[in-house]
Amino acid sequence: MKIIIQTGIIFAICWLSQIIEAILPFDFPASVIGMILVFLLLLLKILKVEHIKEKTDFILGNMSFFFLPAGVSIIQYLDVLKNTIVQLFIICLVSTVLTFAACAYSMKAVMRLMERREKQKGGSR
Repeated sequence: MKIIIQTGIIFAICWLSQIIEAILPFDFPASVIGMILVFLLLLLKILKVEHIKEKTDFILGNMSFFFLPAGVSIIQYLDVLKNTIVQLFIICLVSTVLTFAACAYSMKAVMRLMERREKQKGGSR
């Protein structure tokens, strides 16, 4: 029953983001709106991590399956991509390095914040 409720919460947020996307006077992806909504709901403590933890863990654990349709679609356009393969390779390489760096520095910052929080908890006892 818990998984059904968590799925319902995630679908409700996706549905709300679709509505917001339709209302906005400019183009903005519903998926990004959904991520912003989840972030705000968590930040405002309206939604707790426990409310969506199992379902999001499942989705993250199976993330590679969500990229299969995009990979198959790329194969259909190989003749178009042949002309720009070098540029695409450079873009992929640079964006991957930048993404890894951003993730690494974000994790370092989060770990520092967690260590500070632990020290504060330990010192207040």
